[in-house]
Amino acid sequence: MKKSILASLILVPTLILGACSAGEDKENANDAGNDNKEVYKVGIDTTYPPFEYEKDNKYVGIDVDLINAIAEDQGFEVKLEAMDFKGIIPALQANQLDIAMGGMSITEDRKKVVDFSDPYFDAGITLVVNEKNNDVVKPEDLKGKKVAVKKGTSGANYAQSIEKEVGFETVLFDDSPSMFLEVKNGNADALFEDYPVISYAIAQQDLGLKVVGERLNEDQYGIGVLKGEEQELLEKINKGLENLKESGEYQEILDTYLAE
Repeated sequence: MKKSILASLILVPTLILGACSAGEDKENANDAGNDNKEVYKVGIDTTYPPFEYEKDNKYVGIDVDLINAIAEDQGFEVKLEAMDFKGIIPALQANQLDIAMGGMSITEDRKKVVDFSDPYFDAGITLVVNEKNNDVVKPEDLKGKKVAVKKGTSGANYAQSIEKEVGFETVLFDDSPSMFLEVKNGNADALFEDYPVISYAIAQQDLGLKVVGERLNEDQYGIGVLKGEEQELLEKINKGLENLKESGEYQEILDTYLAE
């Protein structure tokens, strides 16, 4: 960290206001009294239980517990920034974030702008329909039908990759609850969602939905940083993740939210 440069900038408030970035926020937070620990901004989507959601005015979930545990293990701090999932990578590119989470699948397209950590969760896309619907059990059954997906997700990418071949219409939503409600109310015939997310949601609430068929791919989640810019941070994340798995704390975090 360039402490000498920062010290000189503090003497010129107008320069600070004109050149604020996520990296400078980290440095300013350090000088404000955080035991000289680096503070990284983490983008999360709080409409994505069990990975990220709000409970009792606090952010909780697998991703929240995991990044906090990694930070503690590696001696840095994090500041959680809640936003729409589709805005996380653009915010990372704009230096408004240092770390991207949100149950983010590791994909070739995302690898063009994001460096991912080692995978930390095996997910996979699944097909979901109204609990009274017995006609749709596989993607091929969606011909001539309407499919709901959440913007910017792997479910949306999967739907768009097969919609012309199968012959269905894709409808985009900003958040998962709206997408779920669309299928429950019969305005859409099905949706594509990450298996652990929809399974958890169905178990916790009366959504009027059911999962059908097998998982449609083998998506894995990773923690992202800006490509080519944060290799030291990425190494810390990977080392922390490795330590948590070896100690058993990683499994404890999963069991907190996924154990039946």
